[in-house]
Amino acid sequence: MVVGLLLVGTLGILARAVYLQILNKDFLQDQGYERFLRVMEIPAYRGVIKDRHGEPLAVSSPVDSVWANPKKLLQYSDRLGELAHTLGIKTAELEQRLQVKADKEFAYLRRQVPPEIAQQVMDLHIPGVALQREYRRYYPTAEVTSHLLGFTDIDDIGQEGLELTFNKSLQGIPGKKRVIKDRLGRTVENLESVLLPVPGQTLVLSIDRRIQYLAYRELKAAVQENKASSGTAVMLDVRTGEILAMVNQPAANPNDRNQLRSEFLRNRSVTDVYEPGSTVKPFTIAMALESGAYRPTTLINTSPGILKVGRNRVRDVHNYGLIDVARVISKSSNVGASKIALSLPAEKLWDIYRRLGFGSATHIGFSGEQSGVLHHYSHWSAIGHANHSFGYGFSVTSLQLAQAYAVLAADGIKRPLSILRLDEPPRNEERIMSAATARQVRTMMEAVVSDKGTAPKAAVAGYQVAGKTGTVHKIVDGRYTTRYLSLFAGMAPADHPRLVLVVVIDDPRAGHHYGGQVAAPAFSAIMSGALRLLNVTPDVVPTVNMASVAADRARKP
Repeated sequence: MVVGLLLVGTLGILARAVYLQILNKDFLQDQGYERFLRVMEIPAYRGVIKDRHGEPLAVSSPVDSVWANPKKLLQYSDRLGELAHTLGIKTAELEQRLQVKADKEFAYLRRQVPPEIAQQVMDLHIPGVALQREYRRYYPTAEVTSHLLGFTDIDDIGQEGLELTFNKSLQGIPGKKRVIKDRLGRTVENLESVLLPVPGQTLVLSIDRRIQYLAYRELKAAVQENKASSGTAVMLDVRTGEILAMVNQPAANPNDRNQLRSEFLRNRSVTDVYEPGSTVKPFTIAMALESGAYRPTTLINTSPGILKVGRNRVRDVHNYGLIDVARVISKSSNVGASKIALSLPAEKLWDIYRRLGFGSATHIGFSGEQSGVLHHYSHWSAIGHANHSFGYGFSVTSLQLAQAYAVLAADGIKRPLSILRLDEPPRNEERIMSAATARQVRTMMEAVVSDKGTAPKAAVAGYQVAGKTGTVHKIVDGRYTTRYLSLFAGMAPADHPRLVLVVVIDDPRAGHHYGGQVAAPAFSAIMSGALRLLNVTPDVVPTVNMASVAADRARKP
């Protein structure tokens, strides 16, 4: 009987084994896979953003995020306290978060934790808690490039700046793999790769990190020294139209998400528009020279320093009397510019502004870029015509103004701007004015930076600078106020310009407000450093007083 029972039991076990291992194998394997086999997403590495020399400006670092299966974790409620303590959150908050997703199998507990915290969590060995590998964006240059690059959110998706503009190419395509997980949710075996991740593309900018840092440092110092509310600076390479530096103040560190507030995120170089003031007088003069009715030596009577236009008046700071066209720029005469503009059809001034790019976005890819305002000349009144000649009645961005000055620097050629590094010069160029006119205007602008001009503080040792100041009354609630924008736009070396730079200081309150006093020193410091960083040959040879040298030698023993 005993032997018979053993045989029957053995046969039963064999029959059960045949049933499980052969007849019902597929069903049981499927059930096992449903419990322990998972298809996991493999995050794609976000593309690196580099400067023109290959230096990293934005990289993605691997980090771990803590997640849990709420159904399983709630079964171990007695261990929620130690888990919450390790994660740095309150126990009640953790329990509430799990209760909300009690019917789910996945919930993040804390995203992108430091490696030491991730290890501490796993050392607790709490069922239903696991780690997931993700990437976090890191910006080595911090606030120096914050307005330019923007930032990504916690899912590594671009939210502002170039991160948003080029998000699709930077983001890449996530992959997938099939794994086996244990009852605690930990991966115990990688079975196969379903889809390989495709990394995001590398983005190489036209920005030179050295010049970017230099410009940021000097702009920040100028804003602080003049107790200004904000500032911006843009530098272009005249030969290619590439943007070498674009900086703003105030700024924030994008690596610290607590600092990311709206007033720190706006790229003022492309989002803020303003009346350019006297910085556009060189283009009024260029229009006059192109018409053939004026030459640099043509005399303009600006006495008595006031010009009546209808019921309105245009004023100069001083009565400059009888001056030539060249001195209209060096003295920044509103009366002179108005008389020249009013003597010619309004269409001519409007046309050169339009072709320079005023009133149109540059379309280089910045989110939120403004086009400014340039009304058609048919809507100008007589005083509107005069106002346009010295920079009132229309608005531009700093980037548009820099592009316009690049036309003067490039002998009348307008080149499209680029925020990406170019391997060869652009081909779609447009001639805005003759080379002779551009050179004549540049020569006039050199006098602005002389001892007798309005901006001797913009001078750069060893280089001849051509530029123009601007001091603009700000509009508040539809009225002009006694608050100002201080501007300086210029280029160097003046004979064969390599760089163009625009500096704007908004609302200086330290006692000075003229562009030549506030913006010009910052221009000088930035331009001086950039020319030397790029090894641009000086074009001014310092004079040597031989008598002084001989006297010094005589004094030596």
